[in-house]
Amino acid sequence: MSYARVLCVGLVGVTGHVVEVEADLATGLPTVVLSGLPDTALNEARDRVRAAIVNSGQRWPNRRITVNLLPATLPKHGSAFDLAIAAALLGGSGEMPLAPLDQVAVLGELGLDGTVRPVRGVLPMVAAAALAGITRVVVPLDNAAEASVVPGVRVRAVDTLHRLVAFIRDGAPLLDPPSPPAVPPRPGPDLADVAGQGLGRRALEVAAAGGHHLALLGPPGAGKTMLAERLPSILPELDDEAALEVTALHSIAGLLPPDGQLLRRPPFQAPHHTATVASLVGGGSGLARPGAVSLAHRGVLFLDEAPEYARGALEALRQPLESGRIVLTRARGGTEYPARVQLVVAANPCPCAKPSGDISCECTPLARRRYLGRLSGPLLDRLDVQVTVSPLRAAELMAAEQTIESSAVVAERVGKARAAAAARWAVGGWRVNAEVPGPQLRHPRWRLPANDTYALRRLLDSGALSARGFDRVIRLAWSIADLDGRQRPDAGDVHEATQLRTGSIT
Repeated sequence: MSYARVLCVGLVGVTGHVVEVEADLATGLPTVVLSGLPDTALNEARDRVRAAIVNSGQRWPNRRITVNLLPATLPKHGSAFDLAIAAALLGGSGEMPLAPLDQVAVLGELGLDGTVRPVRGVLPMVAAAALAGITRVVVPLDNAAEASVVPGVRVRAVDTLHRLVAFIRDGAPLLDPPSPPAVPPRPGPDLADVAGQGLGRRALEVAAAGGHHLALLGPPGAGKTMLAERLPSILPELDDEAALEVTALHSIAGLLPPDGQLLRRPPFQAPHHTATVASLVGGGSGLARPGAVSLAHRGVLFLDEAPEYARGALEALRQPLESGRIVLTRARGGTEYPARVQLVVAANPCPCAKPSGDISCECTPLARRRYLGRLSGPLLDRLDVQVTVSPLRAAELMAAEQTIESSAVVAERVGKARAAAAARWAVGGWRVNAEVPGPQLRHPRWRLPANDTYALRRLLDSGALSARGFDRVIRLAWSIADLDGRQRPDAGDVHEATQLRTGSIT
């Protein structure tokens, strides 16, 4: 037999596609031709595969070898095709029958000594295989735990090419995925650690209940960073669908923990203020990798000292904040990643970072405006909650711990509020109030009474509030009502929402 075919999976962004690895061995000058839009890493597979086959005790076929990756129009990236190419070559040369690999997806990178090494993105690859009707996969041993979280797929692992050959030729068993270790959850930051800051805590709770973006302004040491770091602790755990999305993104980035389990806690990303545009939204040559905004998908993206970020990096976040996804276009094709995040920005009031009433502050009013002006109006308009965090007083700092609510107590209220919102907007498929489009909020069924929104409409007519800001205040009012257990917002909820929206950085 001079022709063989083995199934593999390729990734374009976070989307997997089943790829057929064809090998044809013909008479002629010994060479290896690789076709099907391979990138540099995949082009080098011919040398890795040859060394791995020889060093695994198999015979290398000295013939003209053509390896084709179908569909040929789909760009192929990375080294995950190595193991499938080796199996196809050995099957095409007649060294072994490939019947045991019928309708089996084979993934893995080969070392020169024949070892099978882990690859990035195994979780979305296996999920794509399952979606295509493939129920059996062979993956590297170090990726087996990650692959086994996909339901409906039988996962087997290999550590060497020799083990795979023994399985195909002699029926020797492959390795089972390791049992996940029982790892107790690590304690994280707790809201009980934050002294005082009643307004900041309320803003954080409302933002968590509705999935709203949040801006915190105030002097250093007031607790802006502490509040932001504790936002994930009051968010509900991710459901199965969201956990698969988040885990797949971290798999592509190579950031999954060794146990390979689904990430159930909302992720938290806090890039340094020197971060580039590519590190925030994603980038890189060839296949664009996910950036911080995608790694924070279904979680929190925190920008501390926000005015210190490059203007271009901040402005690049405007589109994904609206659409919940990021599209990266490169010369070799476009890549799309999900980016449904809660953005939290923190900023000092001026360059010297001293309270405005402090006589030692040397910043002029113009310097203050220029400093906060680095946060553009269009970006701030997308931040639902904008509050000023005041300096702590001694009485607040020394208050008894039992008077401060913990994250667990607040998380219970947030969970109930989110459940109410999800039930209300289930028809449209929206999870939280922040995702509900403006036309839906203004639909007669959900429109708030004119008396309750009179002051808000005056702000819109006077130009003090944009149409986007109007809708965001209405969403905030729904979140406040959900937290307080009411079916619909009232005038008090709209008033509080307006204060949370316009009480700072304006």
